[in-house]
Amino acid sequence: MGCCSSAAQSSKREWKPLEDHSCTDVPWLLLFILFCIGMGFICGFSIATGAAARLLSGYDSYGNICGQKNVKVEGIVNSGLDLTQKKYVFFLDPCNVDLVHQRIKSLALCVSACPRKELKTLADVQKFAETNGSTLCSYELQPSEYTTDPRAAKLCPKYPVPESAPIPFFHRCAPVNISCYAKFAEALITFVSDSSVLHRLISGVMTSKEIIMGLCLLSLVLSMILMVIIRYISRVLVWILTILVILGSLGGTGVLWWLYAKQRVSASAVETQIAKDNLQALLIYAISATVFTVILFLVMLVMRKRVALTIALFHVAGKVFIHLPLLVFQPFWTFFALILFWTYWITVLLFLGTTGSPVPNEEGFVEFQMTGPLKYMWWYHVVGLIWISEFILACQQMTVAGAVVTYYFTREKRNLPFTPILASVNRLICYHLGTVAKGSFIITLVKIPRMILMYIHTQLKGKENACARCMLKACICCLWCLEKCLTYLNQNAYTATAINSTNFCTSAKDAFVILVENALRVAAINTVGDFMLFLGKVLIVCSTGLAGIMLLNYQRDYTIWVLPLIIVCLFAFLVAHCFLSIYEMVVDVLFLCFAIDTKYNDGSPGREFYMDKVLMEFVENSRKSMKEAGRGGGAEGRELKPMASGASSS
Repeated sequence: MGCCSSAAQSSKREWKPLEDHSCTDVPWLLLFILFCIGMGFICGFSIATGAAARLLSGYDSYGNICGQKNVKVEGIVNSGLDLTQKKYVFFLDPCNVDLVHQRIKSLALCVSACPRKELKTLADVQKFAETNGSTLCSYELQPSEYTTDPRAAKLCPKYPVPESAPIPFFHRCAPVNISCYAKFAEALITFVSDSSVLHRLISGVMTSKEIIMGLCLLSLVLSMILMVIIRYISRVLVWILTILVILGSLGGTGVLWWLYAKQRVSASAVETQIAKDNLQALLIYAISATVFTVILFLVMLVMRKRVALTIALFHVAGKVFIHLPLLVFQPFWTFFALILFWTYWITVLLFLGTTGSPVPNEEGFVEFQMTGPLKYMWWYHVVGLIWISEFILACQQMTVAGAVVTYYFTREKRNLPFTPILASVNRLICYHLGTVAKGSFIITLVKIPRMILMYIHTQLKGKENACARCMLKACICCLWCLEKCLTYLNQNAYTATAINSTNFCTSAKDAFVILVENALRVAAINTVGDFMLFLGKVLIVCSTGLAGIMLLNYQRDYTIWVLPLIIVCLFAFLVAHCFLSIYEMVVDVLFLCFAIDTKYNDGSPGREFYMDKVLMEFVENSRKSMKEAGRGGGAEGRELKPMASGASSS
């Protein structure tokens, strides 16, 4: 289970791509299976203790589950009732929500029907009970006593009783008009000082919902088109993206300033609050776009010469996608798996919220609480969320790495498996699930302390002194940097495992040695390459945002389009990131394969390169540049210096 292989043995061992397949990190796979069994136990325990019934059917303030016979709770009146005919939970004051404890501060009852129209007086409540047989006041009051008994003021719903309807599958009566919840949204959004601002923002989203959906679809289409372009014009992709981003940045900035100038003239004639808000938003957008464009130009100016290897790897990555088109759909399968797991996790979390034994609270009502060691089950559940989510993401990385490694180290591309992706998935399931479990667990160990510190920082916000605040932020930042470094090392370890079928620690060590030997090239790939992919994301966001500006500009007189535009741009960036992250992953895997290839092969008979012709041309150009730099001492020759290896020297 530990990193127990000797360094000397690791350094002497030769890389034998795809020759041997063996199970790796089996103890960690067994540990992961045991952990998943524990997650299943939590789900089974919550269902067995009645949490599922309480969550789905609902329960009243006396501990009775609606729609069934109940057992008497010691010391609680109105408990143990037969509520077979009363299947819905009704809150006497549904708009009284406790924001701190995130629950409704109202007496809950089981009723046979929700009020489908507004009831303005107690007489209406009494008539509703007599007509529909659904009593909306507490169980000890008879319908005939609603208007005469003085206790009705506390035991009957606060009127007017809003029109409500049952929530599908959860049997709760919820108000049809959600306006009573507006104040809670305003309380949560602390930056809104004027409630009318929130209402105008929400109305802007509702008015522009068709445009928002259309623009989100446009971002998806643009991402797919960009992936197709990468496949066929990868050699000139860097320069095309550079030119398009320059034009897009200049065009977007110019359009924003033009719209600001135009609307400033029209706003002086029409003095409305919406016009002022849109004018201010345009000014902020225009200034932000200008600053962003200037910074973008400066960064591109510095990096313009460090793109040779990046262009070669991009070209080969384009060929990979031609031979392995199913790689494009990897984000969909990963996202689908994550959604399924997160749905299960949230469902069990809701079960845990209603699990436990009935305990009377200060108000004389019933709450369900877990006692003893069982009350810490949700901590186990939270760790499961992180570990299993990281495990799913790591499975995607291992699958992509296995498919790309198969492509790279197959000399005759005609001899590739019919479906390299499925072959990689098969190797992952048969041999390397333990390695994936171990790598994802290491990331989990770093994430948990960072999340705890972030939670502490949030809870102590405004209470701690400046020194404590600075130390907390420094620790959070260090853990974040460590997490990113380990994630990158893990990805390369998965690639090494896919090549040599070695365990996680050995693979991580081997990959780390290769990366250290090529530190400058790693820096170039992770700056130039990632920056170019970032430019692709910026291009998609700018194109979608520009289309959104032009479309939403027609609604500027009667709606605020600040929030719709932000929603569209965030969605566009998310979609672009999901697609281009796969491309980034392929480039990183290709680089490690290229580094291993040039270290252990030199092109001589018996030690032929596996690499593509484009990468061979780069190697030859690098050697020529090194010789010229040796004579002239130029900085560019030092940058293109080949990897230090006795095998690669000719």
